[in-house]
Amino acid sequence: MRTFKKLRVIILISFLASTLCACWDNKDINHRVLPVVLGISLLKDEYKLFLQIPQPSQGTIKTKVVMGTGKTISQAVDKISTNMESSVDLLHLKVIVFEKKLAQKGMKDLISGFMRSRDVSPKAMVAICDDDINLFFSKMKQSSEPQGTALLEYFEKNAGWNPQIALTSVWETYRSIHSYTQDVAIPMLKIGKSTLVEQVGSAVIKQGKMVEQINSDETLLFNAFNDESTNGKIEVTHDGSVLILGNKMKHKSKFINEKAYLKSKLKLKVSILETTGNATLESIKSDMEKLLTSRFNKMFTKLQNSEADILGLGQFYRKKIPRKELKNWRSEYYSKLSMDFQVQVDIQNGGNLITR
Repeated sequence: MRTFKKLRVIILISFLASTLCACWDNKDINHRVLPVVLGISLLKDEYKLFLQIPQPSQGTIKTKVVMGTGKTISQAVDKISTNMESSVDLLHLKVIVFEKKLAQKGMKDLISGFMRSRDVSPKAMVAICDDDINLFFSKMKQSSEPQGTALLEYFEKNAGWNPQIALTSVWETYRSIHSYTQDVAIPMLKIGKSTLVEQVGSAVIKQGKMVEQINSDETLLFNAFNDESTNGKIEVTHDGSVLILGNKMKHKSKFINEKAYLKSKLKLKVSILETTGNATLESIKSDMEKLLTSRFNKMFTKLQNSEADILGLGQFYRKKIPRKELKNWRSEYYSKLSMDFQVQVDIQNGGNLITR
């Protein structure tokens, strides 16, 4: 009887052990390649990939760029892994750079593939290269940054990020592809003349495709409209220059006779840095309000003509428009939306300058 009980226990333990997950397919980190930047371009019917890999070298970190091609991203990565001594792991990617021609053709399938496969972090930042992407990564290869690549610092809010640079992740781009009422702006980069990277504005992405472009000054207003901090940005007017200390947005929307109306006010706290001639506090304030209002209106006209809602104005009307009509937001409602944008400048101090 005891022998039978022991046999049953052994069989039960063996059965439970067989259900445990093994770690046979895990690879030590020393046998994995962890690229931090991925570049993608389209060559005829194949994708060309650029993987930027940090490598320790004599007390610093240099970067190694490897390339591969394939019908799909997975195939290209697999080819690169085959030719390397270690397996390529994309989970640590921080930045994904698309070539401009590819963005204009459409990134919908690529972004959707990243979200489905889960090989890439949805928090990875997205950017668009306005230069030849081969030259772009050749220039990146020559840099020696503390974290392996200048692009990581470029998008860090506590490092090199500036308020005229848009920040958009993979998941935000994916969300916009399937959203009726919100599109995204993706930062555009090119090789700098005196610096490693130069920011040239933002690409306006509508349902995964680049349809328009806004400059850096317009991107600043885009960030302010979405309540991103614009602290530290210097604006130059006819009468002087000011430093932005803080910003706040207020909106009031209404929907009358199937037409959308929106009144938005941007409140800015500023400090005067310089003045020219006989400038007064009131003249500097007035000039800045007119400058920013005119700049925003030009940008908004451009966005309306392209039917791309990167400001997310449709979010104010989701409960005011029948759900079955939301799919027509861009073409039927957004293109006819009446916008009243106002800027209110509050001068906190005049610095050490004497003003009238």
